[in-house]
Amino acid sequence: MADMTKKMAAALAAVNAYMQQEEEAAYQAQLAAAKPAVTGPSLWAIAGRQDIMTFRRLIQMKAF
Repeated sequence: MADMTKKMAAALAAVNAYMQQEEEAAYQAQLAAAKPAVTGPSLWAIAGRQDIMTFRRLIQMKAF
């Protein structure tokens, strides 16, 4: 009878450990989903930098 209780305790401990791992994995997935997505520079910033470079090129060519 003592052998049966040891087996039952081991099985319950294994199930408990598995459930804790599943909860922690779900929590980690939830944290990863809550982080904002990494975005690049906006199109307005790119267009502005392009205009600055074009203006500098025109100045270097002494177009003005």
